[in-house]
Amino acid sequence: MPNYNKLVRDRIPSIIESTGKKYSTKVLNDEEYIKCLKEKAYEELNEYCAAETDVEAVEELADLLEVIRSLVNQHGATFEEVEAVREDKDLKRGGFKEKVFLIKVED
Repeated sequence: MPNYNKLVRDRIPSIIESTGKKYSTKVLNDEEYIKCLKEKAYEELNEYCAAETDVEAVEELADLLEVIRSLVNQHGATFEEVEAVREDKDLKRGGFKEKVFLIKVED
């Protein structure tokens, strides 16, 4: 039986069970959960960076967004609150729409 030792989506155990395979899981405490969500965020970001097509990229971005939504919830906020912070930063400092790449700043 392979060891995965990673956070998986909620329905993965029932999907595994439907194939007749046996598995073991545990429910994480809050500290473990945040740690695993952070690890999952890196995993999904790496998969996004490795995507070779727009379809693959969107799929991985959806996974990353799911992790972000879970982290937002775990930190006691709502996605709307995070969006408000993002909008405020966009108003004050801009976004990344104009593709500006800073090379250097003279002293």
